[in-house]
Amino acid sequence: MQLRYSFRVYPSAGQRTALAGAFGCARVVYNDALRARETARSEGMPFPKTGDLSKQLITEAKNTPERAWLGEVSAVVLQQSLRDLDAAYRNFFDGLKGKRPRIGPPRYKSRKDTRQAVRFTANARWSITPGQKLRLPKIGDLKVKWSRSLPSTPSTVTVVKDAAGRYFASFVVETGPEEVLPQVAPEVGIDLGLGHFAVLSDGTKIDSPRFLRRAEKRLKKAQRSLSRKEKGSKNRDKARIRVARAHARVADARREFHHQLSTQLIRENQAVAVEDLAVKGLARTRLAKSIHDAGWSAFVSMLEYKAARYGRTFVKIGRFEPTSQVCSRCGVKDGPKPLHVRVWTCGACGAVLDRDINAAVNVAKAAGLAVSACGAQVRPGLVPAPRSEAGTHSTPKPSTAR
Repeated sequence: MQLRYSFRVYPSAGQRTALAGAFGCARVVYNDALRARETARSEGMPFPKTGDLSKQLITEAKNTPERAWLGEVSAVVLQQSLRDLDAAYRNFFDGLKGKRPRIGPPRYKSRKDTRQAVRFTANARWSITPGQKLRLPKIGDLKVKWSRSLPSTPSTVTVVKDAAGRYFASFVVETGPEEVLPQVAPEVGIDLGLGHFAVLSDGTKIDSPRFLRRAEKRLKKAQRSLSRKEKGSKNRDKARIRVARAHARVADARREFHHQLSTQLIRENQAVAVEDLAVKGLARTRLAKSIHDAGWSAFVSMLEYKAARYGRTFVKIGRFEPTSQVCSRCGVKDGPKPLHVRVWTCGACGAVLDRDINAAVNVAKAAGLAVSACGAQVRPGLVPAPRSEAGTHSTPKPSTAR
């Protein structure tokens, strides 16, 4: 399978200028190609092919005074920009055909976009120097913070600049079956929530860190300072970067939490089951901020690809499975319950059940995992006395005669 490894890059002032030029050239070629195809569509002309656009917008444009600066960057960067446009159109048409979720048509890129990126393939002859620097054509040797080693030789590298002004080098590598972990016995079902980020079928409850809620005061102060700056001023640019960095710290902390928890669950369990949550629908409710702060979709995606990477079983059950309505001990459906009901008593068997643990056990059972429902019970329920014993006394009362 293919994996992406990202590392922080620290370019010098001259290298930042060269990267800015590469970002701009790739953006111009992308916009020119998009404009050419939109013009052909509006005029009823045939759809321009990538080869024709490459010859017209790159090879011939470099010989004109208006586009002579395209020769200052690697040609591979410009070619990959056209490939990105092809991928955008392909994803758009696949969404219309129902092959993938629907997305909008390709749009023009702006120099004010929060993310700027250029991609180098093997044809660009980029390399990692003996001094562990990233050598890119017409840019130079970039200093990289190698936080871990690459499992194999990467095929491409993408240099990304985010909204906070940070630079990253993203490598695409191939991993083989040598990373399969030894088999273990436990199998677990996971119920995702807001009060607790995750509740496992064995009774373990993992608290929600609530990174955004904890950083709201600092974010509010930075946003207020940004709103008071004059538009177009240098101070506004500085304030915008401070806001972006504050949000980046929150996103980085959330991503690190997701990685650590997903890796732990995959290593300790042979099979993992989760529920397919309707996150988009839940994000339209009054709990939208808390739901986005939890980041369920990113966490489930990590579980899925790590299970495939390490030879584990990952199961996602349907979102309409009544996990919160069925007793995990006797299997009787007790009906829906409001959110404030965290503990409920089964009317059939009398078991007192924790709502979240019971749902996690039902998730595991719906996925066909071998789990025990004992963890879902909080305490034994009160069993009503038989009718024959309801009126008995320890000492019989003497009978009276007239």
